[in-house]
Amino acid sequence: MAPRMIVRTTAGLVEGRAEEGVLAFLGVPYAAPPFGEHRFGAPVPPPAWDGVRPAVTRGPAAPQAAGEDIGLYAPDVFEVGEDCLNLDVRTPETGRAGLPVLVWIHGGAFSIGGNGAAWHQGSRFARDGVVCVAINYRLGFEGFLALEDAPLNRGVLDWLAALEWVRDNIAAFGGDPGNVTIAGQSAGAAAVATLLTMPRAEGLFRRAIVMSGSANLVATEQEARDYAKTLATRLGIDPTRSSFAGLPPEALVAEQPPPLTGDAGGLNESVPVKPVVDGDLIPAVPLAALRAGASGHLPLLVGCTSQEADVFVRRLAADLDEAAAQAALDHLGVQVDGPGLTPAERVGRAFTQHLFTRETRWIREARPAYAYEFRWESPVESPVGGGRVGAVHNLDLPFVFDVLDAPGVERTAGPGAPQAVADAMHAAWVRFARTGDPGWPLGHTMVFNEPIDRRL
Repeated sequence: MAPRMIVRTTAGLVEGRAEEGVLAFLGVPYAAPPFGEHRFGAPVPPPAWDGVRPAVTRGPAAPQAAGEDIGLYAPDVFEVGEDCLNLDVRTPETGRAGLPVLVWIHGGAFSIGGNGAAWHQGSRFARDGVVCVAINYRLGFEGFLALEDAPLNRGVLDWLAALEWVRDNIAAFGGDPGNVTIAGQSAGAAAVATLLTMPRAEGLFRRAIVMSGSANLVATEQEARDYAKTLATRLGIDPTRSSFAGLPPEALVAEQPPPLTGDAGGLNESVPVKPVVDGDLIPAVPLAALRAGASGHLPLLVGCTSQEADVFVRRLAADLDEAAAQAALDHLGVQVDGPGLTPAERVGRAFTQHLFTRETRWIREARPAYAYEFRWESPVESPVGGGRVGAVHNLDLPFVFDVLDAPGVERTAGPGAPQAVADAMHAAWVRFARTGDPGWPLGHTMVFNEPIDRRL
């Protein structure tokens, strides 16, 4: 029987479209637009509709600053808007097929990004029998600013609302609500690590994937309250829901600091807007909760690229001499040695270890996990300086999603990006979503590079 283009959700009927041999249901609301009377509030169910709602175009991402095209990654341009609590579903068949489900949370320092980015489209997961759900959620101040009379962690509540929608609706799209894997990269991976430790998320997923993420990307409630008060003082208003609701979304976006700002204190200090440890929804710093045994029974896949920040830091450190480079390494508490490394290369590698590698290691040390490292290095020269792109942050995404033909991949990875690496990574992620085992021993680190380890 051919899959149906029309599916019933708890709010009404939606009609999808054919896409690469699978079905795509795009821009499906999982909550009401979080503006107007709902601005700075917890998510509420979407209003029901009569008839059939078209689900054939992407829904808007949350309001955000326009991204800068630095010649790396996909040249994504996101439509933004108030009806941003939506998700995309891609499935090989509708009805109660009982297929595994992968729920994807995009990255972007909790301030930018959207589920429509070209490098993490889920059609090829659906092609291989995994229902892929990609969500949008409130970003920046709308999602995370700690106002006096508004719920904390509104963006986190959005993640929960999306997972509850999956629980209640995914069977109609062919998925098994009891076989859900949550996955994310960068800030999306920090979201996954946070969800692993939240009591309210228990039972909403069965396993998790953390890609280039952190279990420390949170603020204390006092830090978050102080930040909001400082911002309010600068704007000449009170740190209250009603005062901030008087600002149009675009004006508030203009006040947000750019992502990845700060000093060399670490990844947490470099992300200015983030979830808040409130002792309730988020009971503790996620890493501490993982170390205490939170979700220790759930299969976890965790890893990063080998040169996450190298090219960006090399560009900034191009003029450092050996003494200045060593001083930077001493400040970071990281030592990097290697034959032939320039001072800028040493500092770039140190920042990757300081910002990403150690965060992955800490999660692995906190609880059992399947581990990986993406080491394939792009030979392309970075258009912004710093030398070759290498195994940079985000480059593993088109390999995992098997979309080496997506916009922007060739200019970042070159024309010779190895399909064999994409085949191996994508197959491992599909296998993990199906069974909780990616295909190598627990505790072992699988390296993805050429030549491919044929044990996969």
